[in-house]
Amino acid sequence: MAHAVSPLAPAEQPRLPVIAGVKLAAAATGIRYKGRPDVLLALLDEGTAAAGCLTRSKSSSAPVDWCKAALKVGKARALLVNAGNANAFTGKAGTATVKAVAAAASKAFKSKPETIYQASTGVIGEPLDPSFIVNAIPELTKAAVADGWDMAARAIMTTDTFPKVSTRTVKLDGRSVTINGIAKGSGMIAPDMATMLSFIFTDAAIPPKVLQALLSASVDKTFNCVTVDGDTSTSDTVLLFATGAAGPVKGLKTAADARLKGFAKALHEVCHDLALQVAKDGEGAEKLIDITVTGAENDKAAHRIAMSIANSPLVKTAIAGEDANWGRIVMAIGKAGEKAIRDKIRIRIGGVQVAVKGMRDSKYVEAEIMPHMKGRDIRIEADVGVGKGKAQVWTCDLTHRYIDINGSYRS
Repeated sequence: MAHAVSPLAPAEQPRLPVIAGVKLAAAATGIRYKGRPDVLLALLDEGTAAAGCLTRSKSSSAPVDWCKAALKVGKARALLVNAGNANAFTGKAGTATVKAVAAAASKAFKSKPETIYQASTGVIGEPLDPSFIVNAIPELTKAAVADGWDMAARAIMTTDTFPKVSTRTVKLDGRSVTINGIAKGSGMIAPDMATMLSFIFTDAAIPPKVLQALLSASVDKTFNCVTVDGDTSTSDTVLLFATGAAGPVKGLKTAADARLKGFAKALHEVCHDLALQVAKDGEGAEKLIDITVTGAENDKAAHRIAMSIANSPLVKTAIAGEDANWGRIVMAIGKAGEKAIRDKIRIRIGGVQVAVKGMRDSKYVEAEIMPHMKGRDIRIEADVGVGKGKAQVWTCDLTHRYIDINGSYRS
């Protein structure tokens, strides 16, 4: 079922440059969708380092379990992703599928099975016949090209209304290196890592352990700070691959190495950009909501309070209706389970203070805030009067189209 492009979609998308050591291909296999690519291959040079952050869901998919084991090795030769079937809650059959795909790909690429990374997204509980992917490997291998980023981003879409891509170029030890990222996600979005997938590639030469530390730090402040509906997917996966084609960096042992400062910043920007695009493509979304919480006991407490606001259906529907019902924000702060001093709580919407000292601001006039409520970007700030903890998260409004999309997801 096709859906209109989100009104929050970027007006223009960047053209991602070639990254040495990465070739991409997509194929239409008919796993679920007809007449569109649904399997992605990213073919990587031998020796490519890998890092990843995966869902903490207790009902994780077979590909997630496979990646967990592969990341212990930290080397990658290929990535295979399919859309339309999550291969989650599929028991021994699901495990057999990822093993069959890994065996076929490792044979084709003359590598070990643990260097073949996999991800799946789509319907949960439906067995995935490995032949759809296995039989496509020869076609994918032959078709792989360096300039295939848009095709790759489109191949992994499910209910997404636009492909999500981002890129940055930065200097590392005097060399120019590139970071490209693609992502998919529209519903079942409340990543808890460390049905959202993101794959990031760079030609930088960074060891797996250092790469993992850099990625984990970025994911914590980006992908783990977005929510659409509060539902953590069985399949949430972020993988980062470094081909090393830009040339060696001697003595790189920790993420704290000063030479990595620029790279870490650029990686964060790519992750942040992709995470916001996921929030902007929330199923049925009309408005992006930026929530900042300050004055919490610590940063973790601030994050929990901010996510409580972001995941509240009452807050999200009020914003969808352009109703500045700040009492719902008060409710969401109170239910978060973190310390908050009621009579010190301050709330601002669109920069206008609506509540202070635990009550409505006497100077607040709702008419002043209405132009902001009618916009596409809504900003909420709350201070809970306890300490110095702070956090920022992003979400979208909740419209009737969310029900329309999810009520017919399997149709």
